[in-house]
Amino acid sequence: MSRILLLCLLLLMGCVGTTPPTMVHQPMTARPAEPSAQAGNGAIYQTGAVRPLFEDRRARMVGDTLTIVLVEKSGATKSSSSSANRSDTLTAGIPTISGMPGKTFQGLSISASDASKFAGSGGSAANNTFTGTITVTVIEALPNGNLLVSGEKKLSINQGGDEFIRFSGVVNPANITTANTVQSVQVADARLEYKQNGYIDSAQVMGWLARFFLTVLPF
Repeated sequence: MSRILLLCLLLLMGCVGTTPPTMVHQPMTARPAEPSAQAGNGAIYQTGAVRPLFEDRRARMVGDTLTIVLVEKSGATKSSSSSANRSDTLTAGIPTISGMPGKTFQGLSISASDASKFAGSGGSAANNTFTGTITVTVIEALPNGNLLVSGEKKLSINQGGDEFIRFSGVVNPANITTANTVQSVQVADARLEYKQNGYIDSAQVMGWLARFFLTVLPF
């Protein structure tokens, strides 16, 4: 029994500090392809890997880096209300009729009433702001010239665990500035994550046993 408890403890310890799962495009980095061996066709100009001297150093090949300026800001407000009313009244009486059996019940009146009322209301509001920068890598150059980029920034805080900032999306080269930057609002299919991993973050997560009972209990 003690061995089983020790094994469970080691498994739990191994789960602490692991990298949290991600939804960004994979892989999160890429190396440039090796240039193919070609015969020299000039002293300076090489058709296999030409990058003109007058060209801005913007990302356009697999393995190039690009700085994403995070300027995300979103807000939403929702409210709803509903009400319903219903009332019923019933009155009945048994008249007095001579010569009929059941004289005990004759002249008896019966009345019943029912009323129900329902009112409900709800509302929600959300405001999110995310600013900063993250440098990503071109992991694929699409046939139309757009660039699929992905990257991760990891911050280690003393005794506070690790923080992960991840970003991926499709960039139109026309939106890249001369400083090799692009705003996150100009990125298509953008996926932005900000996650933490540490004992502080773990303390805010409900345990698996509590989640189990919360799922199966009807109250």
